[in-house]
Amino acid sequence: MAKRKNKVVKQKFRSTQRFQKPDPRFNSMVVTKFINRLMWDGKKAIASGIFYEAMDLLAKKVSDAEPLDVFLASINNVMPQVEVRSRRVGGATYQVPVEVTRRRAQALAVRTIIETCRGRSGKPMAERLADELSQAYRKEGASVTWRENTHKMAEANKLFAHYAW
Repeated sequence: MAKRKNKVVKQKFRSTQRFQKPDPRFNSMVVTKFINRLMWDGKKAIASGIFYEAMDLLAKKVSDAEPLDVFLASINNVMPQVEVRSRRVGGATYQVPVEVTRRRAQALAVRTIIETCRGRSGKPMAERLADELSQAYRKEGASVTWRENTHKMAEANKLFAHYAW
């Protein structure tokens, strides 16, 4: 908090994105973001271990491409182009379809993949992650289904697109 003329002024949120460094193994910022999203309670070493183990398993499952390429393609296959946002107009709430920025689409894709992996049980997290990434690479699985449902909702509500301002 900064002081300004005897008043306490709350500082604006500042992104930590510029302080992030690419991961050491693949030298990719997307991987860094994914590991940070996978991390719980600040245990980055455990999250990195899970991710890299999943990438090793992914290399065995999908032998025709590099694991990083499979990972990036699966993220792209889950990224939505449009989403619906609630907009209140004249006492009624409408689901208005809105285009998604690339940064938000990537964040949504990463979040969805991790949440679907955490929702499953019975296997270690690295195996669940490798399974979900390989399914997303083939454009199937729960994450891709989520993306298709998001697009269907936007398509069904395109009637209200003129409320997007």
